[in-house]
Order: sequence, then C-alpha cells, then structure tokens
Amino acid sequence: MSKASRPHDEAVVELLRKDPAFADEYLSAALEEAAEPGGKEALLSALRHVAEAQGMSAVAERAGIPRESLYRALSLKGNPTIKTLLAVVSGAGLKLSVHR
Repeated sequence: MSKASRPHDEAVVELLRKDPAFADEYLSAALEEAAEPGGKEALLSALRHVAEAQGMSAVAERAGIPRESLYRALSLKGNPTIKTLLAVVSGAGLKLSVHR
C-alpha cells in the first residue's frame, strides 16, 4: 500500500470526524438500503464508523452498554437487538425518523 492510500473504513471515519453532520446523510443512505442484499452489513458498518468517529468507548458509555458488546453488535456478523440499535443511535447523539 502506498503512502497516499489507506483503508476505506479509516477514510470514512476521518471524514465523519471532520464533518459530524455527514453522519445524518451517511446513516440515512444506509437505512434506505438496509433491505437490499448486503444492506444489513452496510448499516452495521455505517453505525460502527459513526461510533468510531465519536470514540467507541464514549458512545458505549452514553448508550449504557459495555464497549466489547458494542464492538460485537456492530461487527459484520453482529445482530443487535432493537434495544441495542436504539441505544447506539442515541449514544451517538442521533435519532431515527421515518419519512415518506
């Protein structure tokens, strides 16, 4: 890997740190595609990126769940409960909404 390149996940987390408002658009797009093939994994990845940008420990603390549980829930093989999902969204300072 050259000095100019870096992993996609790292680049997304950096972008989210520089522009926290981008998290709204990023997660909205991931939610819209959640029912598509690979969409669940993409949504978990997007939530993980947002949590990493804010600091995984801080989000876990605000969500009221252990950091290790947060990592597991947001892993590619994670299957968080709705309770965990809502806690993570809230812990990241976000709200879910439904629009037509």
